[in-house]
Amino acid sequence: MGMNAAAPNKENSISEMNVVPLIDILLVLLIIFMVIGPSIPRGLETEIPQPNPASRVLPPDTSIVVQVARNGKLKINGEDTNWDTLGPRVEQVFKDRANKVAFVKGDSNVLFMDVARAIDIIRGSGIDKVGLLTDPIKDGSAKAKVLSVAPSA
Repeated sequence: MGMNAAAPNKENSISEMNVVPLIDILLVLLIIFMVIGPSIPRGLETEIPQPNPASRVLPPDTSIVVQVARNGKLKINGEDTNWDTLGPRVEQVFKDRANKVAFVKGDSNVLFMDVARAIDIIRGSGIDKVGLLTDPIKDGSAKAKVLSVAPSA
């Protein structure tokens, strides 16, 4: 940084800051970040841990499992039902129970809209807790791509 001292007395002294080196440093940093920016990874390859099949926790026999099939069929613990009778049937099953927990299991190719509809009907029947059951992955070596979600500009 430089200083221009034109007059020796303090009343007329003028001091100026030399900002050229500061601008040079900022430009270099800007170029560095512009080069590094596109090379930042947007996703990470990861392996999803699978539980040991022997230690898999299954719902107890007293629990209610609502199965949603691709063809629109519903089952409550293996008993066939339909969309119109699901709500009243769930209310009837849980009428005398203190533990109001139900599980919803969808087939692997079922639309999530159908699963969400079943959850909505069950919650509308007065069930406080609804859990989701999934099938275990067959080969045990699941890979997924975790993507970072950036806010849209």
